[in-house]
Amino acid sequence: MCFFPSLGNAPTFPRIRVWDPYKRLGISPYASEEEIWSARNFLLEQYAGHERSEESIEAAFEKLLMASFQHRKKTKINLKSRLKKKVEESPPWIKNLLNFVELPPMEVIFRRLFLFAFMGGWSIMNSSEGGPAFQVAVSLAACIYFLNEKTKSLGRAFVIGLGALATGWICGSIFVPMIPTVLIHPTWTLELLTSLVAYAFLFLACTFLK
Repeated sequence: MCFFPSLGNAPTFPRIRVWDPYKRLGISPYASEEEIWSARNFLLEQYAGHERSEESIEAAFEKLLMASFQHRKKTKINLKSRLKKKVEESPPWIKNLLNFVELPPMEVIFRRLFLFAFMGGWSIMNSSEGGPAFQVAVSLAACIYFLNEKTKSLGRAFVIGLGALATGWICGSIFVPMIPTVLIHPTWTLELLTSLVAYAFLFLACTFLK
């Protein structure tokens, strides 16, 4: 025959009437969310079965969790306000430059990053068979497609796409030869490495320009 302790024998939380939620949970005012959760779970196990004790512990926990949420929200708003103020106080040429830039959803960024990274990997895998001309053409076409989808102007998309490719190719041609040869795979040609730089510029153009 099994005997279970009755609810009336459950221990009573001694800090039920403590007003400060930090003191009620027995943690520091600088405690992290992880520490708050740990204190709450520990106390609930200690005083399980005593309804008023559990309610007091949960009430303190919820108050601290809400305060933490409000603090994060306020910090985020303040950061946005500071950034907005910095932009408003910046020189006119910076404001004009920022008018051509946008931050798309992270899902869009990762999808396009994957596409151009795939093109880079494809170019590297086929480096022994020939140049990356086909992969570069496909990447340029993809960049123009994404830009046209965003700007609704095929002409503008062509100009930005070709400009990004040309800029990337020129930068690659200038900076790639400066890389020490010991850091470069023996089979990787200047054309291949320059195309990798071009892919990066095409990715940036079709993702962040508007």
